[in-house]
Amino acid sequence: MSVPESLIKNVPLFKGLQPDDCRKVAAVLRTKTLKKGEVLFRRGDEGTALFLIDSGSVKVTRKSVLEDEIILAILAKGDFLGEMALLDGKPRSADVVALDTTHVYILCRSDFISFVMKNESAVRAILAALSDRLRKADDFLEDSVFLSVSGRLAKKLLEMAESQQRESGTTGQAVELLLTQKDLAATIGAKRESVNKAIKGWREKGLLLTTGNKIIVKDVEALRKKVRIFGI
Repeated sequence: MSVPESLIKNVPLFKGLQPDDCRKVAAVLRTKTLKKGEVLFRRGDEGTALFLIDSGSVKVTRKSVLEDEIILAILAKGDFLGEMALLDGKPRSADVVALDTTHVYILCRSDFISFVMKNESAVRAILAALSDRLRKADDFLEDSVFLSVSGRLAKKLLEMAESQQRESGTTGQAVELLLTQKDLAATIGAKRESVNKAIKGWREKGLLLTTGNKIIVKDVEALRKKVRIFGI
């Protein structure tokens, strides 16, 4: 299967690559398809590859000291993962599980190192991408300390809704998020009961709809106003 250049350049790691460099990366990629619930890798596994998500989505999780699942990130088309272990050769630092049928491209560590050693722009992109991941981790810790559950929930829902709109190229008000309330609670480091209570209140006000494993944001702009109320 031919790898579209747009997919490779959507990844911050390869954004500055010239077409010829994109073709070099594409030539060494392998493919893998995950079923919903299938594990891509576990914490402690050997880090041997970088993964580019072509379709579907995955959750990146860790266990708390109380053995509760904490979702560090939800990644979808155009995102990449596995770069930390790929760069330092150390074991994986988290679990990654498919949220739905997910297709990924795989770049092996040996091919990756060979490529970046010959490409200065790729090295700069790596540093920028790692900085962005660190900033997001800092934001997560700050939100956990200073924002209420409702504040963290509103911020996360808006972030996911806006991200999905960018990926789909749509500007409509309604956005459908394929995420259980349990996973959503884990994403913001809260108890499921607290998240359920907040969602119930917003559902009664017509801001959200829930059906099965889906949360539908009926009005993204109304949610954006809700975020402003919390002073985010």
